[in-house]
This record gives sequence, C-alpha cells and structure tokens, in this order.
Amino acid sequence: MIVTTHPCGHLLVMLRRLLLVLAFASSLSADTLHVSAAASLTDVLEEIGKSYQTATGDRLVFNFGSSGSLARQIIEGAPVDVFISADERQMDRVAGKGFVYAPSRVSVVSNTLVAIVPFDSTLKLTSPKDLDSDDVVRIAVGDPETVPAGDYARHYLKRDGVWSHLSMKLIPMENVRAALAAVEAGNVDCGFVYKSDTGISKLVRIAFAFEGKPTISYPAAVIATSRNRTAGKRFIDYLGTRAAQAVFKRYGFVTK
Repeated sequence: MIVTTHPCGHLLVMLRRLLLVLAFASSLSADTLHVSAAASLTDVLEEIGKSYQTATGDRLVFNFGSSGSLARQIIEGAPVDVFISADERQMDRVAGKGFVYAPSRVSVVSNTLVAIVPFDSTLKLTSPKDLDSDDVVRIAVGDPETVPAGDYARHYLKRDGVWSHLSMKLIPMENVRAALAAVEAGNVDCGFVYKSDTGISKLVRIAFAFEGKPTISYPAAVIATSRNRTAGKRFIDYLGTRAAQAVFKRYGFVTK
C-alpha cells in the first residue's frame, strides 16, 4: 500500500518542530532577575512584571520591603540584580559602597506623600499644623531611619515647624504598607503614606497632601555584582516605556 501525505501536512509538521526549537531556544536565553523594590511598588510592579515576562520571557523574582532594609541586604551581599528605591538617599547609600552599576541608574517615577485617616474618621485635617491637635493622639509613620516615606515626612514636618511637637505621637513602622495597615485597622488616628498606597484601600481617605520640596523620586539601577546586567538594564528600560508608565499613573504615581 502506498501512503501519500499532503504537502500541507509536511508544512504543519515543520512548523511545529520550528516552534518547539524556538521555544527551547527562548528558554535557554531567558534570564531570571532578582528585583529588590520598595514596598510601595508592590502592586504596580507585580502587574507590570506580568506584561514584561510575557514580552521578554525573562523571569522576575521580587523582594519587597523598606528601601533601607533592602539597601542593607545588598551591601551585605544579597543576590540582587536590580534595586528600585523609594528615595535617592538609599540608592546613594548603595552606590557609595560600590554596588551600583552607574550607567544604569535612572529615576523611574515620582510620588506624593499624604496624610490619611480611617474612612469613617471625624477628624478634619487640612494641613500639617492640624496634627498638633489634642484629637490626634497616634500617628503611624515609616521609621525615618530606614523607610523613605518616614524620612520624607520628617523633612516636611520640620519644614512646617511641627516635627518636634509631634514626636511623642509618632509610631514608627517597618515600611509604608505597615503604616497603611495601622490606619486601616483603626489602631492610629492618622498615618503618612504615598498617594499610590491609598488606591488599594477602601478603608482610608486622604486628609491632605504634602506639597513642595523635597521631591519624591524612585531611582532604579542594576547592581554592580549582578551577572545579568544586560537583562537588568532591559527591565529598567521597560519601566520607562509608555505602557509601563501608564500603569504607574493608574496606580497614582507621578509619571514622566
């Protein structure tokens, strides 16, 4: 018996084999990136990361936390490819120890610091000076020594002349998301978080925003000890694309 095969059948078989080869080659060339990023970037980077992984085949492993803690981990030798801080100070700290690949460093987005209260709070706060009221007893704030949001709050409150008056009211938290959680739970009267943090919660409302200097900047850089510098730079470049910036904006960040 003679069996004949339609030319289209041969073509389909060849296409399947080609796709398998390309998929295998892609898996071999794909990189795994370890990204340490500020806690306030958790939700937005998880969304952007999905699109990036689909587009490039690279795998992203995120480690979110306070920028100060992440900086310390990098300096102590943690395996990190990309660092995204919530302020320039912590990035400078890492750079000062020789751990930043300088050509890759860039500011990705900005943010706004706000004072928040529980959604059903009767407090009427319109400016930092209102925090000196006897009605405000406990204020959640990221630890100013390790959490950029807390450091920014310190700068703003000192600028407005109320920092020393509020020192006994401040409750230091391990990161900005912990400050948000404290307000959500009603454990404090007020808290300082980024505007982008408020978009993920229906349990809080913004009382007022801090205006003016200092500007809140999120720098990103490839770590000098990374073996995936090219892939790391590719990810940072992606964060600056129109598509990624649109996601940042939707989450409340200030884009370019």
